[in-house]
Amino acid sequence: MQEQYRTVAGEGVHETEISRSRFICALAPAATEEEAQAFVARIRREHPTATHNCFAYVVGADAAVQKASDDGEPGGTAGVPMLQMLMRREIRYTVAVVTRYYGGVKLGAGGLIRAYGGAVGEALDAVGTITRRRFRLATVTVDHQRAGKLENDLRATGRQVREVGYTDTVRIEIGLPDSDVDAFRAWLADVTAGTAELELGGEAYGDA
Repeated sequence: MQEQYRTVAGEGVHETEISRSRFICALAPAATEEEAQAFVARIRREHPTATHNCFAYVVGADAAVQKASDDGEPGGTAGVPMLQMLMRREIRYTVAVVTRYYGGVKLGAGGLIRAYGGAVGEALDAVGTITRRRFRLATVTVDHQRAGKLENDLRATGRQVREVGYTDTVRIEIGLPDSDVDAFRAWLADVTAGTAELELGGEAYGDA
């Protein structure tokens, strides 16, 4: 798995005008290819009279899924530079749609490449990005007497407390960088006098 990746902070739109053509870039997070395709379809419905609705998306922390469409623009002048901009910025789990309303001035292949790639770059700057890091899910089981202080200590030391469950014991689910597991195990034994149990789970990504 990748140690980390960047993605868009949220859904957003940025518009720019080049030689009287309007280029409207819509960005959105996309956890799956289906989500990306649904977003593309939605933008097309919102701009039915646009000259072109070109798109690119990257899904997977390792960029396993990459798709791009020129939507009628000359081959390689729209979707590919959009995809290249996402890849150059190391953006993952993101879909970009650039809607163009033609303004009467032809841009040429080089102009189109710069316009479509630039529209995505400007939109990324405007909408913002976040970094997600890989971590190991872990569950700490502790008695009720120590649970409150332990949870406070976890938060105070910057641990990512994901969930707390109360039964006959208290289960605190946290996220740990893999490199931190041994040190955390020693810290946990120290602060709970060896009474807490640590169970390691699978891997996931979380905000850095």
